[in-house]
Amino acid sequence: MKNNVGGLDRMLRILVGLVLIALAATGTVGWWGWIGVVPLLTGLLRFCPLYPLLGISSCKR
Repeated sequence: MKNNVGGLDRMLRILVGLVLIALAATGTVGWWGWIGVVPLLTGLLRFCPLYPLLGISSCKR
């Protein structure tokens, strides 16, 4: 896996993921809030499997 999620993109993914998971855990939103695991993991791993398919990379080269 080659890193394709960089700086600001990474921070936003982690933040959105944590917020969605927190909202789901507290019952503020429904079960769909657990989808926050996806952006959290892609931010932590610095790899988004959709980016190569679309030819996108937010990493500085």
